[in-house]
Amino acid sequence: MNTATENLENDHVYILRLTEIMLAMVERKCVDTIHFVLVVNLIRKYADGLHHAKEEYLLFPLLGEKGFSAENGPIAVMIAEHEQGRNFVKGIVNGINTFNKDDADALPFIYENLTGYANLLQNHIGKENNILFRIANQVLSSKEQTDLLQQFLEIESNATSDFNRENSIIKINNLAAFYLQ
Repeated sequence: MNTATENLENDHVYILRLTEIMLAMVERKCVDTIHFVLVVNLIRKYADGLHHAKEEYLLFPLLGEKGFSAENGPIAVMIAEHEQGRNFVKGIVNGINTFNKDDADALPFIYENLTGYANLLQNHIGKENNILFRIANQVLSSKEQTDLLQQFLEIESNATSDFNRENSIIKINNLAAFYLQ
């Protein structure tokens, strides 16, 4: 990874894998709350906590300095979709809490939110990889890309050890071995 956008695209490989796992959980009618909670933690601490933090706190403001508005246009869409994703995660958590009270009627709600998040992120990542990051590659200088990448690596180095980049990828791969065979 030589550029900030390559770093983000590499994250996307694993986030997409996580969305495939989520869809497989729904297809298999998963009832394993430990796996549901692990998925929520991977989203909150890796996909949102690390990846979206790099975008929202570093990339998007830098693109804002290049004239891209956070109120409309591609950055505004990305931020709005991050919020939609967070709402799906809240729905998953609410469903888990209800399911843990021996209410099996919560499973469809969990599945609906897992599916909603997975579909949203798959489309979202397509837009970022094919549109937003191509724009960033055109408007950011080599030095800006290098500086941004260094800032990304600092965010990654400050992550909690259980859900740092490396351990999150291991957890995703372990879930994939279970659900994507």
